[in-house]
Amino acid sequence: MTSNIVFIGLGNMGLPMAQNLVRAGHAVTGFDLVPASVRQFADGGGLVSDDQAAAIQAADIVITMLPASRHVLGAYLGDAGILAQARPGTLLIDCSTISTEAARQVGRAAQEKGLPMLDAPVSGGTAGATNGTLTFMVGGEASALAAARPYLDVMGKAIFHAGGSGCGQTVKICNNMLLGILMIGTSEAIRLGVANGLDPKVVSDVMAKSSGRNWTLDVYNPCPGVAENVPASRGYTGGFGVDLMLKDLGLAVESALASGASVPLGALSRNLYSLHSKAGSGALDFSSIYQMLGDKA
Repeated sequence: MTSNIVFIGLGNMGLPMAQNLVRAGHAVTGFDLVPASVRQFADGGGLVSDDQAAAIQAADIVITMLPASRHVLGAYLGDAGILAQARPGTLLIDCSTISTEAARQVGRAAQEKGLPMLDAPVSGGTAGATNGTLTFMVGGEASALAAARPYLDVMGKAIFHAGGSGCGQTVKICNNMLLGILMIGTSEAIRLGVANGLDPKVVSDVMAKSSGRNWTLDVYNPCPGVAENVPASRGYTGGFGVDLMLKDLGLAVESALASGASVPLGALSRNLYSLHSKAGSGALDFSSIYQMLGDKA
């Protein structure tokens, strides 16, 4: 069944996700503040429009993939927001990574208008977005998830129902905190081997078959030249930005403070990524923390 979908946020993750929906035969109208992203989406068969409000009013589904909580709140709430424009019964899916409270705030507002809504942040990076192999961590009603599954299946390979509104964000925050910690630990381990005269590929291959094995080592190696088709081997471009990781680690620390949880490694990782960002690397892929941990660190 072909659906009329509006996709807002055609960044490094959103663009390939929207393109996969187009390839699956859906009519997808894309919106982004960056004209080049919209043109690239159109070149791949996506629909474009100058009238976002009209597109939302005609949509069966609205999907958003935005940078932070404030962008999601701004997109959904208010007189010109998605909730004010969507027809009754329109399915809303937010794939952004934002705070649990922001997700719940939007979810409550959607419920008051009778609009089914899911918070459905993703894991899997730009490669997962391109290949349609993302993991979705979903918060919201089971009935809304059932309606969304055919579309999530196009963009991902694993879909988990974490619980009610906001629960998808909580799981994602936990996951990305661990990811940031693992990337720093992996970078330190490879750097230690290199400092002692070892080939970084040998170090990586050995650890990948040993107890130090982890996703960043296997799939997203931070050392240039060790793996192909990863940001480290293309100047740390085209991936998940340092500033985005810093934002997610900030969300984790805020959540820990609110819940009384202890996250010392998460807090330390946030501080290290903050230093890396302030040094001018905020737009680079988060695996570029490997650079900061170099000989002059």
